[in-house]
This record gives sequence, structure tokens and C-alpha cells, in this order.
Amino acid sequence: MTTVGLLYPGHSAEDDYPRLEVLLDSDIRLPIIHTDIGEDAHRVDALLKMGTPERFATGMEALRLEGAESVVWACTSGSFVLGWEGAHEQVRELAKAAGMPASSTSFGFVNAVRHLGMPRVAIAATYPADVTEYFAAFLEKSGAVVVSGRDAGILTAEEVGTWGREQVLELARSADHPDADVVLMPDTALHTVAHLADLEEALGKPVLTANQVTVWEGLRLADRRAWGDKLGRLFARPD
Repeated sequence: MTTVGLLYPGHSAEDDYPRLEVLLDSDIRLPIIHTDIGEDAHRVDALLKMGTPERFATGMEALRLEGAESVVWACTSGSFVLGWEGAHEQVRELAKAAGMPASSTSFGFVNAVRHLGMPRVAIAATYPADVTEYFAAFLEKSGAVVVSGRDAGILTAEEVGTWGREQVLELARSADHPDADVVLMPDTALHTVAHLADLEEALGKPVLTANQVTVWEGLRLADRRAWGDKLGRLFARPD
């Protein structure tokens, strides 16, 4: 049994994680500990307050009771807005408080892009333009090359959580570029797990989505490999 603890802000697309458990079809557990989202707004000032040590602290005992071997801050915008060094400091503090390896969805994207060996990326973001620019800058600090992007301009996670398959596919298509190796969909409030196979078929290339890379990153920290036939190139079995 491998248990990856997920600190997830508020309520939106957390049902992606039980779906991932089923599709991985193994002895992997993904307990979700909800943190206080504060103000539900994709605004930089609100996002800077979302992933503070004080908000993480309430989930530490729950993580231990779940027997977690690693923990991931399942929020992309609440980490990359801190910048490259700030996001590193955030996960260092989280690891210290939790007493286990820790990361965030932002670093999940960085490590997944490196794992695939596909540094030229397109960003398909639900965020407003200024928040999307923070993500692009974060990726570029990691060595990735952002060749295109699209921002949908949505302010709240609540609204993002209502999106269905066609809206997700349209956002991905609109952001794609012939020079992009991979398309990134960074919002953990967006339901994507059920659409991973459709996304990669429609675009003809790998697609990395927030809840997918969150789990992959947690498993990487726990030194656990896992495969899922419907979970995109990231979880594809090695040849």
C-alpha cells in the first residue's frame, strides 16, 4: 500500500482523485485533506494567502492518521505565484511540518515535463491573463520553453469546477501550437481525469493536467511507479 496525502484548497474537482485511484487499479490511496481556500479568487493577492503554513497546519494530524508517505499541495496557482524561490520555500516548510517528503502541483508539472523529455510547452489555463503569466514565468525558470498559451479569464475555482468535457477540449485545442511538445492544463479546480485519453487523441500529443500530475508527483516522492491505460502518456507503461 502506498498512500499519498493531498492538501486540496476548498471544494471543486477533488472527485478527480478517487477516479484516479480506480484507474490506477492498484494499492494506491489518495486521501484528500481540505484546506481553507480563503477567498475563492484567481487573483494574485488572494492566491498568495492560500498556501500559508497556518492553513497547512490544520491538515498535519490528518495526514499522519492516514499514514501518508508523501504529501502534495494540490494547488498550482497557490504555489507558482510565489515565484521559483518562494515555491521552493513553501514545500520546504510543508515537508518540515508534515515530517515527510512534500511538493506542490507546480513542481509536479516541472518534473513531469522533464520526465517526458518535452520542454516545449503550451499552456491551456482557466486563469486570468496575469495569473497565467506567473505560471509561464515559473515554467521558464525551470528550463521549459513556453511556445503558446491561452487564458480563459475565469476568476473562481467554483466556476471552473462546473466545466464539462467539451469546454476542457476546446480550451486545450485553442492553446495548442505546432511547436509545442506537450499541452499543460494547470488548474486543480478543473475536472480533467475523465478526459485525458480524449485530450491526447484530439491533440495528437501528451497533455498534462493538474490533478494528474499532482498524483504522479506524490508517487514519485514515495518512490512508487504506477501505470494507468487511460491516464495519458505520463502514466503509460514503459515499452
